[in-house]
Amino acid sequence: MHLLVTGAAGFIGSNFVRYWLRHHPSDTVVVLDALTYAGNRASVPDGVEFVHADIADAAYALTGVDAVVNFAAESHNSRAVQDPQAFFTTNVLGTQRLLEASRRAGARFHHVSTCEVYGDLALDDPGAFTEESPYRPRTPYNASKAGADHAVRAYHETYGLPVTITVCANNYGPYQFPEKVIPLFTTRALRGLPLPVYRSSANRREWLHVDDHCAAIDRVLHDGRLGATYHVGSGVEASVADLAVSILDRLGLPRDLIETVPDRPGHDRRYLLDSTLIRSELGWQPTIDFEQGLTKTITWYEENRAWWEPLLDRAAVNEGAWA
Repeated sequence: MHLLVTGAAGFIGSNFVRYWLRHHPSDTVVVLDALTYAGNRASVPDGVEFVHADIADAAYALTGVDAVVNFAAESHNSRAVQDPQAFFTTNVLGTQRLLEASRRAGARFHHVSTCEVYGDLALDDPGAFTEESPYRPRTPYNASKAGADHAVRAYHETYGLPVTITVCANNYGPYQFPEKVIPLFTTRALRGLPLPVYRSSANRREWLHVDDHCAAIDRVLHDGRLGATYHVGSGVEASVADLAVSILDRLGLPRDLIETVPDRPGHDRRYLLDSTLIRSELGWQPTIDFEQGLTKTITWYEENRAWWEPLLDRAAVNEGAWA
C-alpha cells in the first residue's frame, strides 16, 4: 500500500507513521505537514519522504497514492477560543480541499475525528456516545472537527469516494506537544513549575494510548466498511485533578504544585465513547493499561528533554488568562 499521512509531524500522526513502518515495512509512506507551531519535524522518523505543505495544497503529493490518512488539524481547544478562524480554515476548508484532491487522484480517504464533536456528557451520566449520537459541538474546535466529518461523509454519499472515519478518545503518549494536559503537567513538573488545573477539576476525559489508536486505524484501513464510522476508546476515565496528582506522585513532587486557574469558556465536562462496534466487527481492543502507559509516558518526557524543551517558547495560550 502507498500511504499519504497528513499532519505527520504532529503527535498522533508521527506515532502512526512509526507504527506503520514497524507493522507494514513493505509499504510506502509519504508524510505531509504544514509545520505550524505544534508541528515538529524532529517527530518524523528518518528516511521517510517529507512534504512541507498545507493540506489545502496537497494535490500534487497524491500521485500514486492508494490511501490518505488525515490527521492534519488545529486541535487546541484553548487556542480555538482565541483564534477560531484558523480552526475552520484548516479543519473544514483544508479537509474539503484534501477530499477533492483524493477524489481526483482515486485515493481512499481515512479521516481522524474526535469525541468532542458530540458535545459533552454530565459527570453522572450513565451512558456514552455511540456512532449514532447527534453532533452537538460546544466550542470552535469541536465545531470545526464536526464540519470536517460532515464533509467526509458528503464526499462519500455524493461522489462515492471510499472513506472511513475513526472518532477517538483523548490520546496520550510520546511526542505530544507540551500544550496538552499530560505533557503540559509533566514538563512543568519536571521544571518545578505549578500545574494549572481548571477550577472545574472534576471534569473527566477518556484516555487512550496513541499506539492503541494507531492499531485501530490499521484495522479500519484493512477491514473497515467503506462509509463507516468507528469509535476508538478505552473506557478508562480520569479527571484533570487525578492526572495532576498522579504525575506529581510519580515524579516524587509535592501536591502543592497544583494551582487552580479559571475555566476556559465552553469547557466540556466529560466525554466517553461506546467502542462496541470496532471491537465486535473488527476485533480491535486496547492493549495498553492506562496506569502503565501513563508511567511510561512520564518517563519518556523525563528522558527526552532535548525533544520538548525547544518547543516551550511556541506555546500559543496562557491557560491562566481566562479571567
